[in-house]
Amino acid sequence: MTDRGESGRDAGAAPERIKSPLFLHRDSYRRRRIMDAARFLPVLGLLLWSVPLLWSAAPEGAVSSSAALTYIFGVWAILALAAFVLSLYLGRGEDEPGSGG
Repeated sequence: MTDRGESGRDAGAAPERIKSPLFLHRDSYRRRRIMDAARFLPVLGLLLWSVPLLWSAAPEGAVSSSAALTYIFGVWAILALAAFVLSLYLGRGEDEPGSGG
């Protein structure tokens, strides 16, 4: 005879897996993509801030430092604005009941 537990299954058998839904709800899917975008912002900032390093190797002439600083400040301002907008979208979902993480 086999050793069966109280539930009638074999004691050595793997427990049944709880099936998760195949598709996410639209709101949770959007929220996860916004969180992914927020995680990607530092990488994007690093890539954009490294662009002036390529300008100095340009054979046609040097770029002025004021243009490089203006570019770096512009990238910083756009990243800060993007982070603010993403935080607004992420903050809206917290007020809904049952959206705990």
